[in-house]
Amino acid sequence: MIRQSFVTLAARLAGALAAASLAGCAADRDPPPGEPSFYRSMASGGAQLDAATAASMISGYRRNNGLSEVTVDPALMKLAEAQARAMAGRDKLDHDVIRGFSERIKASGYDAKIAVENIGAGYHTLAEAFSGWRDSPPHRANMLRSGVTRLGIATAYAPGSKYKVFWALILAAPDDRRS
Repeated sequence: MIRQSFVTLAARLAGALAAASLAGCAADRDPPPGEPSFYRSMASGGAQLDAATAASMISGYRRNNGLSEVTVDPALMKLAEAQARAMAGRDKLDHDVIRGFSERIKASGYDAKIAVENIGAGYHTLAEAFSGWRDSPPHRANMLRSGVTRLGIATAYAPGSKYKVFWALILAAPDDRRS
């Protein structure tokens, strides 16, 4: 009787371990239907970042800290996309991979009274990138920069890189006085 109980327990344990190891293989897959898109892996070709969810997540964080919300800005999205792609193409995490941030903003024609940038690499999901930026004092300061109202965010997948995913987040406030 004791031997049979031990064999049954061992079989159940082996089954549980097999299920757990298979679950680990699914870590970079999209979340099941109904799961938030901020858990969607960007570590695959064709993965699409949900910019509206990013704006909502960052806006919530800003609201919790007494600051205004941010909205997605198409021009900032293009700038972020160029930065993420340039870093992925060179396999280099660097604000200056194209040229300096303030030079990029100016060259784009975006008239900003405030503009800041966060970059990252190795985060596979928006939730991971957000957490990494939130837990880093200079990146947190950028996300909580008073006066910013717009954002652009992008990822670029680099399958040959140890990082796999490069991120660029630009937060800005357009200078409406000059429009």
